[in-house]
Amino acid sequence: MTTLVQTPAGDARLTCIGAQGPRRAKLVLGHGAGGGIEAADLQALAAALPAHGVEVVLVEQPWRVAGKRIAAAPKTLDVAWHAVLEHLHERQDASGTAPLIVGGRSAGARVACRTGAATGAAAVLALAFPLHPPGKPEKTRADELTGSGLPTLIIQGATDPFGSAAEFPPLPGTHRLVALPAGNHEFAVRKDQAPVLDTIVDAVAEWISTLF
Repeated sequence: MTTLVQTPAGDARLTCIGAQGPRRAKLVLGHGAGGGIEAADLQALAAALPAHGVEVVLVEQPWRVAGKRIAAAPKTLDVAWHAVLEHLHERQDASGTAPLIVGGRSAGARVACRTGAATGAAAVLALAFPLHPPGKPEKTRADELTGSGLPTLIIQGATDPFGSAAEFPPLPGTHRLVALPAGNHEFAVRKDQAPVLDTIVDAVAEWISTLF
């Protein structure tokens, strides 16, 4: 089901994939600055997690819905994200509430880390967190990640130019870092390497099972 939600930054678009069987959790995922919800990792999670009792909501930020090529500023992304989460809270269905996990890939992961606690989330999923701009490790964004204040799962590709797992600082005990054996910022691998999407799905499903 696809829904448009009004936000102060314009309309956001939500694609909801319901859980199969009893709903254990709701996972709300945002996309990165260079693409939309068609990203392979987001699609893999949306396809697989409902069978584990997880409702998945893919969120397209207003700049993407409007057809713009350049992502909005971080503050604008956060404002739109807050509006989307308020919409979801207001429209809890008759089956009742489910624990909320917020997350996303790249810029979407940053938004989730910055706003997770304020939106009432129980946990954060950070896919391909952009620890720093490529080639500029001194411009770290680690404080956004370590300051999420919630249980946080980070999944990072081995050759991610925005920061490999080896570059991450010590993390709080609430955080878990999964270092993939391959994969760039989009989790794409070379022809001689095994795909990592199944590993991502398994790691997320296992982590959710430990939370709820």
